[in-house]
Amino acid sequence: MRGLLVFAALFAAVLGKETFEGHQVLRVIPKDEIELSLIKDLEDMIDFELDFWRGVTDVSIPVDIRVPFHSLQFIKIYLETQNIDYSIMIKDLQMMLDEEQQEMESGRRVIQPRNTDSFDYSKYHTLSEIYSFQDMLVAENPNLVSKIVIGQSYEGRPLNVLKFSTGGTNRPAIWIDTGIHSREWVTQASGTWFAKKIVTDYGTDPALTAILNNMDILLEIVTNPDGFYYTHNSNRMWRKTRKPNPGSSCVGVDPNRNWDAGFGGPGASSSPCSETYRGPSAHSESEVKSIVDFVKSHGNIKAFISIHSYSQMLMYPYAFLFCCSQNDHVLAKKAITDLASLYGTKYTYGSIISTIYQASGGTIDWTYNQGIKYSYTFELRDTGFYGFVLPANQIIPTAKETWLALMAIMDHTYNNPY
Repeated sequence: MRGLLVFAALFAAVLGKETFEGHQVLRVIPKDEIELSLIKDLEDMIDFELDFWRGVTDVSIPVDIRVPFHSLQFIKIYLETQNIDYSIMIKDLQMMLDEEQQEMESGRRVIQPRNTDSFDYSKYHTLSEIYSFQDMLVAENPNLVSKIVIGQSYEGRPLNVLKFSTGGTNRPAIWIDTGIHSREWVTQASGTWFAKKIVTDYGTDPALTAILNNMDILLEIVTNPDGFYYTHNSNRMWRKTRKPNPGSSCVGVDPNRNWDAGFGGPGASSSPCSETYRGPSAHSESEVKSIVDFVKSHGNIKAFISIHSYSQMLMYPYAFLFCCSQNDHVLAKKAITDLASLYGTKYTYGSIISTIYQASGGTIDWTYNQGIKYSYTFELRDTGFYGFVLPANQIIPTAKETWLALMAIMDHTYNNPY
């Protein structure tokens, strides 16, 4: 009887989830400005429910589009009629998601971790598991780690920030956040690994020890908890927040288009149904407003690093205009060189607008405008073979190599705070 109940519960859970049978991810590389314009036209074809994993940027730069099964034939005919070349990056998205889910379920069949040493950093974890990890880390390291709740999400979940500090007041700080786009699971997983790495290396790594003896590190692992919960329970491909939009059946705002930095300009949508919907006003989302209020009240944050996936890039302001941030490109180059030294993973670097695309209302444009000189954003692995469904066996390698780049930025910030 118990087995039947478990099966019924699993069946109900599966029925409650959006599935992606037959969905394909197409990679399109525009050869000229005409093709670029034709591909961009697809972004406005709302009825086809296209999901641009990598948006339209420039000639010769790949555009990755998740195409639902019901739209697949039309989109392929459209591309072929316009003589636009494409390749199939992912043949059946649901097959990949099924494999991912099976691996997560197999990980849960083992004994649940009693401490952060037994926590499995090589697996993807649910929101409750990450919250539990945070509490264990704080309990194990009370003299180094504390948990700050900077606000609540729309659905009432705590916005937890781990504060790594050796004491003192009003110390300069370094901010790191992961998971602002909920479906980018490798970022939250990497953030969890970073948290353990900090407590493990303090006292043994001279560079990190020097940083923490003089500065605080602030780490928000799940920046968009409502969206993250939704990716585990309803729609694995969900990107935005979960706040309803009055007058629309479409839910959520892109929290990386909601900041008061060129808000509402190019690269952000006014349509609530768009994946890049900017929201009704700057800082309308509590997940964003809580960080804004915290940064302003803190007043001494020297570096702000926001971590996304995918594309293997390290970028700095600006995203909403072609201008001249004073970020040190030499530092960015050093960071990606250090990153590549571990596994040879190649990153590109530059301003957001020149490296990936124009986007208004972005996180690090706002932090840079607040005087935080070292404002950077990462796009982690990979370059498109797996996209947002990066296999769990790449979590630790991704986190390890990214840590080297983070250390380059943090060490430079410590030695050159102004």
